[in-house]
This record gives sequence, C-alpha cells and structure tokens, in this order.
Amino acid sequence: MGKIFNTKNFWKGFGFENLDAEELKKKTSAVNAAIFTIAAGIGHSMIYVFLGFPYVTIAVIGYATCSISSLIYLRFTHNFSIFKIAQLVLISFFPFATQLFIGGFINSSVVAIAGFIAPATALLYAKRESARRYFLLFVILMIGTALFEHHFIEKRATLPISIITSFFAINIISTLGIIYFLMESFLKKQEELSQDLRKSLEDLKATQNQLVQSEKMASLGELTAGIAHEIQNPLNFVNNFSELNSELIEDMKTELKAGNTEDAIAIANNIAENEKKINHHGKRADAIVKDMLQHSRSSSGQKISTSLNALADEYLRLAYHGSRAKDKSFNAILKTDYDERIGNINIIPQDIGRVMLNLITNAFYAVSERKKQNPDGYEPIVLLSTKKLNDKVEIKVKDNGNGIPQKVLDKIFQPFFTTKPTGQGTGLGLSLSYDIIKAHGGELKVKTKEAEGAEFTIHLPVT
Repeated sequence: MGKIFNTKNFWKGFGFENLDAEELKKKTSAVNAAIFTIAAGIGHSMIYVFLGFPYVTIAVIGYATCSISSLIYLRFTHNFSIFKIAQLVLISFFPFATQLFIGGFINSSVVAIAGFIAPATALLYAKRESARRYFLLFVILMIGTALFEHHFIEKRATLPISIITSFFAINIISTLGIIYFLMESFLKKQEELSQDLRKSLEDLKATQNQLVQSEKMASLGELTAGIAHEIQNPLNFVNNFSELNSELIEDMKTELKAGNTEDAIAIANNIAENEKKINHHGKRADAIVKDMLQHSRSSSGQKISTSLNALADEYLRLAYHGSRAKDKSFNAILKTDYDERIGNINIIPQDIGRVMLNLITNAFYAVSERKKQNPDGYEPIVLLSTKKLNDKVEIKVKDNGNGIPQKVLDKIFQPFFTTKPTGQGTGLGLSLSYDIIKAHGGELKVKTKEAEGAEFTIHLPVT
C-alpha cells in the first residue's frame, strides 16, 4: 500500500516532509490504509445496492464519510495525532454499526473482514503495546456483543443464505490477502534489518581492523624511541673502533717503514681485535633493526624457535627507553629473573613481543602515575621474570604501582576498556594481548591489590 501514492508533492500536502524513512513509511502506510478501506467500503455498498439491500449501505457510507473527513482534516491541519485517533475510533465501531443494518455478528459473516481489519490496521497507528491492548479489547467487544445479541436481542431479518455464503468466501479471500500483505511487509522489514545488521557487522569488523592497526602503530611508535637509543650504542662502538683502526693502520704503516716488524704485528693484532668488536656491534645493530621490522610487519602466523629470555630482555629495554623518550623524568628500578632452563620455545616472536611490550609499558605507566602522587619515599620497581614449569613456561610482569580497582578487574581484558584518561589509551592493548596468548594455547591472568601494584602472569605451553 505504501506505493499507491509515492509522489513527494502528494505527501508534502499531508505534512509528511523532513521525516526519517521509518516515520515516513509508517504515516504514508496509515493514509493508504484509510484510502484503501474507504474504497473497499464503497465497493461493498455498491454490491449491496445491486443485490437489492440498499439499507446496508448506511453504515458503510457513514464510515466512508467520516474517514474522508479525517483525511481532509489531516490535509489542511497536518495533525496526524487527531487523524490517527479518528481512524482508530472509526475502524473500531464500523463492524458494530454494520451489525445494526445487516442483522448481527452471528447471522452475517460480512463483518468478518471489518473485524480483522480493525486490529490489523491498529498496528499502523499504535505502538506495539497499545496495539496489543487494542486487539484484546476489540476481541472482547466482538465476543461480548455476539453473546449479548444471542441472549437478549430479538433476531432481525438478515440476508439470504446464498449472499451470506458468497460474502463469507469473499471475506476469507480478502482476509488471506491481508495476511499475505502483512507477512510480506514483515518479511521485507526483517530482510532490511538483516541487511542493516550485516552492513553494521562489516563496518564493525573494518573499524576493529583499523583500531588493531592503530594499536599496533601506537606500540611501534613507543618502540621507535627505544630502538633509536638501543641502536645508537652499537653504532657508537662501530664508529669509535673504526676511527681507532684508522689511526692504528697509520701507526702500523709508520712502524713497517721503520722496519719495526714486531710493533707492526702487535698493532695488526689490535686492529684484528677491534674488527671483531666492530663485527659484533654491527650484528647487534642489524639484529635490532630486524626486530623492529619484525614487530612492524603483519604476523606470519607461524611459530619459530625463539629464545624467550632474550626476547623478554630485548622488549624490556625497548619499553624502558620508549617510556624515557616520552617522559624524560621517568625512571624505575628494573629487576629481572630469567630461568636459563627455558632455552628456546616455539612461538610467534613478534606477537609475544607485542604482548610483553604492552604489559611492560603498562607497568611503567602505573609506577610513573604513583610516583607523581607520592614523590617522596617511593621507588618505582618493575620486575620481569621467566620460569620453567614442567610443560609450560611462565612470564611475569610485576609492578608496585597503584594497582587496578577490584570493581573493574573483570573488564580489563574487554575490548576498548581502559583505566587510563581519555586520549592516553585505546583500550585494545590488554584485549589484543589476551587474544594473542589464547591463540598460542596459553593463558593470561592478573592479580592486583590497590595501592600495592599489579602482577600479570603468562603461561605458555612449551610444545
């Protein structure tokens, strides 16, 4: 019915402009329902006149006149609320008025269609709960009126049985048509909702991927300062020993010209030792660069044999220098306790490194915040330890910061939840860490006491 009239000017005349799609559809459907009912009523009355029962048209003509008046009122006042109430009243009393002129509910099935249209059309005008109450009231009135008629009202002349049977068949067909229309409208609405939900889900996944990438880039940004500091040390060694070797080579040339072979050999030995140091620190710088590239690129998803202790120590230093780069006043006592029995285990190093970076950076943030609140007599301490436990390894990151409030403890691994002030955290660090550890077949737990600190424990399977 919503497509009977679809021109903008027509609906603009009723005041249906600047409405959202859902509200516009509801109001246009209501007007179309009124027009459809008027047309159907007039068609019914013409049939009755043709069959020789003109008195039956009195109720139909009365309904049509009042309904047309309500449409005219809406056209000129744009008061949909009054129009809605008028239509509900008309649709409610139309079957009862028809009863007076046909012979009652019991002996005439002609009101079956009106009795169905009334509660069905109420769905267009009323909210769900109101429509339910309306439907229940209407059924009670129908049954009550029929019982009252049967027991207390003298039977009046009614239509011939052939006409009643014909109209009963017409009403059944019409009722099925209305049911089909309502079902189609419902299914169409469900399909639209499903499409909206699918689109929302796709948008949510895209947003999640963007946020994951943002979190990854944020951790990469924290690494940058730490890596710059870490790589500077081996580069300084390389530069210094290179300059020293240049001087030693000149000295060796001088000694060779003078014929001092032994001194030249001693200088050559020094150069060889320096070259070993240059090579060592060059490889150190190369390893740092490779670690940075490995952290920044997407995970391959393949586990490789990795020294857990070396990985932990690497990210501890990087996180520390990254925190120092953001806050020059930051300082903390770093304690480590690595179990040398662990050796190499099969993990995705860039993923586990990202987890360590998140946990250690959070620990540094916690002790830094407590230091700001308690500047005197407080020493920030962060402990990183590893331990071999039969078929598992344990990684602990412990701090003596402010701890995590118990009321939010069960939410800290939820996506987008953060205890940090707005703009200082995405709420994805711990959530991603939890998912990474779970994907490795491990578990991530937390113990905390307010004003005493927090302890995050990772358990990873060795195999």
